Amino acid sequence: MTTSNNIVAIQIPPAEVQAVITKLNEINALLKPYLVALTAEERKQLPKMSEKTVSFVQKSLEYALINPEFAPPYLSVPDLQIDMKAVEDLTSIMQLLQPLCDNVNDTEMVSGSEAYVAALTYYNSIKTAAKRNVTSSKAIADDLKKRFERTAKPERSLNT
Repeated sequence: MTTSNNIVAIQIPPAEVQAVITKLNEINALLKPYLVALTAEERKQLPKMSEKTVSFVQKSLEYALINPEFAPPYLSVPDLQIDMKAVEDLTSIMQLLQPLCDNVNDTEMVSGSEAYVAALTYYNSIKTAAKRNVTSSKAIADDLKKRFERTAKPERSLNT
């Protein structure tokens, strides 16, 4: 009799995995010319537009279009319009992607957790077998225990 708390017991057919990868590559290729990649420092430096800020930016754009005389000469209202349209378009895309990414991440996390717990169960069993000198169990236990070995930290000198 076996007991299992395996929440995720899925086997995605290889053809479906390949079809998803192909479609994601197609999406990536479609979007690539329009996307930018930021460094962590660039992300930190940028002023962020939150949900509350969107309405402020939209109202500012509307006012700038109706009352262009108040826009300073260094402000490009057409560029502001383009940026807001990009925000709207990318938000629509993110609203579809985010739940998918979250669900893929959650499912991967549960699958990984279950696999790790199962591997630990096997490891504990093989360690017990090795302690009892069961043939060939010691080599397996020695190989698997490498995962838990810590590398020694270099000693610090008191003079440094």
